[in-house]
Amino acid sequence: MERALLVGVNLNDGEDYLASLEELGALAEACDMEVIATAEQTLEQVHKAFYIGTGKVEEVKELAIECDADVIIFDNSLSPMQMRNLQERLEKPILDRSTLILDIFARRARSREAKLQVEVARLQYMLPRLVGLHAALSRQGGASGSMSNRGAGEKKLELDRRVLEKRLSQLRHELKEVGQERETQRKQRMKTGMPRVALVGYTNAGKSTLLNAMLDLYGADEVDAEDKKVMEKDMLFATLDTTVRKIAPANHHAFLLSDTVGFIHKLPHNLVEAFQSTLEEAKEADILLQVVDYSDEHYREQIAVTNQTLQKLGADGIPMLYVYNKADLVEPEALPGLAGIEADQLLKSLPVVSRDSIYLSAKQRIGLEELIGLIEQKLSGGYRECTLLIPYTDGRAVSYLNENAVVHDTQYLEEGMRLTLQCREEDYQYYWKYLQ
Repeated sequence: MERALLVGVNLNDGEDYLASLEELGALAEACDMEVIATAEQTLEQVHKAFYIGTGKVEEVKELAIECDADVIIFDNSLSPMQMRNLQERLEKPILDRSTLILDIFARRARSREAKLQVEVARLQYMLPRLVGLHAALSRQGGASGSMSNRGAGEKKLELDRRVLEKRLSQLRHELKEVGQERETQRKQRMKTGMPRVALVGYTNAGKSTLLNAMLDLYGADEVDAEDKKVMEKDMLFATLDTTVRKIAPANHHAFLLSDTVGFIHKLPHNLVEAFQSTLEEAKEADILLQVVDYSDEHYREQIAVTNQTLQKLGADGIPMLYVYNKADLVEPEALPGLAGIEADQLLKSLPVVSRDSIYLSAKQRIGLEELIGLIEQKLSGGYRECTLLIPYTDGRAVSYLNENAVVHDTQYLEEGMRLTLQCREEDYQYYWKYLQ
């Protein structure tokens, strides 16, 4: 296990740099590193050449030697020049926050699409920083073929850049093909007319746990429900791949629930761009469920980060429900209307529901039925109550409505089946000839 020294800077800009540094440590641990020491500095503005002051650079170098650090990690994105200068001065491998996040994504990617997206983001980030990645640049003489006119030869840096740019071009082509496949799948799901609900939120807020809990209780296929679950773990970015599952609660409308990649403070711009097609699930949703780790003292800042990221994606205008997860881990006073109750009564008092938010515990399976009710309320604007008399010859219509509407009552009459139901406006218009 590599030993990591963390470096953070307080710029007095209102940001809680200590919380950011603590999160950096969690990212390092998620990358199988051991945090052995931290170094901090207060500055009015970052040093253009070294990010930290020149005197602090020497302190960090001495501290790295003293604690035998294998790698030094800075809690921000370093410019190519800063990375090169620090590499030369500190004589240790240098990582910044973005590089660390990219490394975690590369380790966790499972699907072909996620792997392609991560590699594109890494190469885009590496290209301008190639100089800082080489301790020395060798020169290769031109021999024959395409290199024969290069005189004394090319720098290794130029060769690396050409290789990376060629690889980037190949990856973008592959990613475009995969994106077209995903778009085809999305259009097929849209044809069913089934409402789409997307889980969004800060990493490790409990999105995957909530998805699995929903599958446990309301999975459309109980036989394969276990196989359709996603990995859930108390770790930053435990899952990266977007997952879409059908949720079919009894006496409620079925809907498609998608789990998207988690957001984080200072998420590399290249990653947001690379995961654009994956995050289309959030943009195309009818409702967003923003899952919040309510037990985290910085949950408000995490909500702000999520909202800012959604705005960048163009998904900020979609109706949203706030799901305050892990509410069983807080003091009762922290929950609306529960001040004064005993701590041992907290679980019995959950969930707490308001118009656009709910306080629950996905792990304890508390509040899921109430959450389904809130989702139903949000979706109800596009539904109609009606009674249809469908002839027995149109079995396809009966099958479709049983699958895509909420059927309250079924009667078998001489002239056909009478269904009392709630259906989408589009279905109401399509089957109007059977109205009673």
